[in-house]
Amino acid sequence: MRVPLSVGWTALVLSVSAITSIAHAQTTPIEGIRENTPRVHALTHIRIVAAPGRVTEDGTVVVRDGIIESAGSGVTIPRDARVWDYSGMTVYAGLIEPYSHIGLKKAEKDDEKQEAANGTGYWNDRVTPERAALEQFSASTKDLEALRELGFTSALVVPDRGIIQGTSALIALGDTDLEERVIRDRVSLCMSMEFSWSGSRDDYPNSLMGRIALIRQAMLDAQWYGEATAAYAANPAQDQPETNDALAALHESIVNKRPVLMSVDNERNLSRARRVADEFGMTIWVRGSGDEYRMADALAAARIPVIIPLEFPKTPEIDSPEDALSASLATLEHWDAAPANAYLLEKAGARFAFTTNKLKKSKDLYERIRKAMDRGLSSNTALAALTTTPATMLGVGDQLGTIDRGKRAHLVVTDGDLFAKKTKIIDVWIDGAVHEINKRPEVDPRGTWQATIAALGDAAVELKIDGEIDKLSGSIKRDTTTVKLKKIAIDYRRMALSFKGNDLGIDGVIQMSCRVTGDRLAGRGTKPGGATFGWEAVPAKADADSAEEEDEERSAAEQYAYAPSYPPGAYGFETPPERPKHVLVRGATIWTSGPDGKLENADMLVTDGKIVRVGRGIEAPSDAVIIDGGGRHVTAGLIDAHSHTAAEGSVNETAQAVTAEVRIGDVLDGSDISVYRELAGGLTIANVLHGSANPIGGQNAVIKLRWGSPGNELLMANVMPGIKFALGENVKQSNWGDKFSSRYPQTRMGVEQIIRDRFNAALDYEREWNSYKKKKGVIPPRRDLELEALLEIIRGERMVHCHSYRQDEILMLIRIAEDFGFQMGTFQHVLEGYKVAEALAAHGAHASTFSDWWAYKFEVYDAIPYNGALMHDVGVVVSFNSDSDELARRMNLEAAKAVKYGGVNETEALKFVTLNPAIQMHIDDRVGSLEKGKDADFVVWSGHPLSTYSKCEQTWIDGRKYFDVDRDAQMRTHIAAERARLIQKVLNDDGKKNRGMKSKKTATTREGGQS
Repeated sequence: MRVPLSVGWTALVLSVSAITSIAHAQTTPIEGIRENTPRVHALTHIRIVAAPGRVTEDGTVVVRDGIIESAGSGVTIPRDARVWDYSGMTVYAGLIEPYSHIGLKKAEKDDEKQEAANGTGYWNDRVTPERAALEQFSASTKDLEALRELGFTSALVVPDRGIIQGTSALIALGDTDLEERVIRDRVSLCMSMEFSWSGSRDDYPNSLMGRIALIRQAMLDAQWYGEATAAYAANPAQDQPETNDALAALHESIVNKRPVLMSVDNERNLSRARRVADEFGMTIWVRGSGDEYRMADALAAARIPVIIPLEFPKTPEIDSPEDALSASLATLEHWDAAPANAYLLEKAGARFAFTTNKLKKSKDLYERIRKAMDRGLSSNTALAALTTTPATMLGVGDQLGTIDRGKRAHLVVTDGDLFAKKTKIIDVWIDGAVHEINKRPEVDPRGTWQATIAALGDAAVELKIDGEIDKLSGSIKRDTTTVKLKKIAIDYRRMALSFKGNDLGIDGVIQMSCRVTGDRLAGRGTKPGGATFGWEAVPAKADADSAEEEDEERSAAEQYAYAPSYPPGAYGFETPPERPKHVLVRGATIWTSGPDGKLENADMLVTDGKIVRVGRGIEAPSDAVIIDGGGRHVTAGLIDAHSHTAAEGSVNETAQAVTAEVRIGDVLDGSDISVYRELAGGLTIANVLHGSANPIGGQNAVIKLRWGSPGNELLMANVMPGIKFALGENVKQSNWGDKFSSRYPQTRMGVEQIIRDRFNAALDYEREWNSYKKKKGVIPPRRDLELEALLEIIRGERMVHCHSYRQDEILMLIRIAEDFGFQMGTFQHVLEGYKVAEALAAHGAHASTFSDWWAYKFEVYDAIPYNGALMHDVGVVVSFNSDSDELARRMNLEAAKAVKYGGVNETEALKFVTLNPAIQMHIDDRVGSLEKGKDADFVVWSGHPLSTYSKCEQTWIDGRKYFDVDRDAQMRTHIAAERARLIQKVLNDDGKKNRGMKSKKTATTREGGQS
């Protein structure tokens, strides 16, 4: 039951709010008579939630000159204080918005590019570290009010465009001049790892890997800039380094160890952001995406604070059985789990703060928090996510976040629990200035009353009043009869109500009015005939009971039972595959792809993930896992020498002709469903290549298909690095369309010349470093990641994998390699390789070709299916590749085509997808054949591995079983049941207002392929 407020409240609010603004800035001259009104306030009879879990039921908060002077019970009210009677109210520390674009100029849709700041900027307009949010800040009163209405008293303003975006500023949300609102400037350096391919091929970077490469190069440039300017200052008798405001600002952030606030759009990019931060020794904060629960334990262990948005996924649109088929299990699971994100982070011990960022309607904040609390989030942690956690993270824990002596008077006054559904924010105090959010009524009659109404007899009746204060409703109940109030209204301290008395034995409408005082209603009424009567009411004891019931209901929130899978979604493992100490394959036909050839009725023993013996009559250790090989065939794990599987965010960086600095290894995704499907076809290793859009593309990644592992854990260790080159129609853009006619090169002659030019540039770069004398006062050369990769090729430290078709271009690149003194690695596709097979063999180049693709575009009209066999016959190491996530599921059948086209014998044909690609990648000492000491990567087939009737039954990598056909069948049953359960949950979901609104999909374009 709420009690009435002090008389004259409205007048007090109006008078004090007009005079309690912060004093003029210290350096601003005073015009006219100075204002010197005492700025002392006492908030009395108020429930104080000083910090999560620290509550004073009836206390006082004293504020002097915008600072909290004292807070708690038994506080003496200063004689010069303005007293604010907040009886029945609760005060919290002001909420902190840790990620906001408030006050910044609205960007064009999907446009990250920015105009250069004053001065000299970085060469790429997506790198603007010199931009300060404070310099761009110009918030309207409407913007400020929108956040204040939610209880926010301060906000971190974050630049909203670009990749390296600039620095943030923490701003108080009062109505004073900007210089008086700044709490802390340049709080963090802000970057973005969010990526969606816009379709533009001419703005660098236009891929996720290009985005990461640009961050990496810019960081190195900033380090160089600091060294160069210091060296020039010490010794001006040398060429002056360029003046660059962007690099100077970025270097300043590095030197001052300013934290990096990175925005990401999924948990995979969060992991990538961590790795980039570790690479440069940066402290990182993350504005997440809502799926952090998938890596909650890792975040807790790394102590990385996360700012989590509360924009939960829309309810999947499955209004028909056909719609339901298109909803993936991962989509359904995330829809179900996302509201529990905060609870699961809390459970893991991770630190997080809430943001309104990403919410289409910021006013939905509390509804989303309540939904998170329904899934198990505690109220104390929810409050911490709005107060103490962001305060500590932003380095202002000594000023904000709690109600304690000496802190800034940022306060939120509510008429109930902050997270209760009907609670209203009454006032927000910012640096001692009050902002009225909701007009506080003189009295609040809502609740349950025990009334004595003479017109209804002597027995007590129940009067219930609820609804909003400006739109009240209620009922009267006598015995078992309940009658709704017809009208009810309140004006100052007078309340009038009426109800139909027919069901209570009185024909007509009864009118009543009363005066509302502390704990009593008393007044007069009129019967339908005009007779008057008296009535009164006192609070019913049931109020306390109902409050207890409400508390119990909230405390009984369901703790979300999240069962992680590796990866999330369909076919994920409950736990990553274990590696048995010993595995014995017994009595199988073993295709070793090594010197022993094919062994009938043979055994293979694996210990600790390595093959220790292949032969007959091998005794099994007592604890060995036995695989019955009777009637089965066993081969080495299949290897795809040209793949784009598991590369996220476009496999092409098309904006420049030479992009040797980008790395496929930065964007690997162990949850790509193609990984699992390829395991089901016996594939264990893939050479993941950049696409074919550039004469010199990006760096490759050799991966093992460890399904469900984080992307960086797919990488095969200690592998000679490689890079993708390309020749022909793609790189000269002849098949891109008429508007792509400006990027050099546009001819095959130009392709040769740009490759030669970049190699010469790399040699110049090497000479520059060789001549550099590392001593004080000498400007060092600038590190160039593109040229470093090209120099590794010349030194024989990085191999070239080249997309190629025509014989003339194949010979051209061989000549370039010989001119610069390195050996070509592998010509990919090489469909006219049969014409120059002897030249390939003489140079020592390898060939990875298609088995039987030809005539799909003009430059491959001379392709023939006998290409692989003809090159093999003259001594070229040949492999067959897929260049296709789909074809990679059947590489054993690709090998069989070497038997059909060219008569290659079966054991040699199998090597086209086992040992030969291993040789091409320089990993044949570890994989590619079943020999003692090699990795236990093997496949169990139901029959002959080159037969279309055989299927893969088991796929093992490093002695761990990543695919099993029987387990696959069990998982299919589980997936169907889980999808059915979640679909029913969707169909029964109360939040149907979200239905029928399809969310935008992030485009993941995989270009390049074979074309």
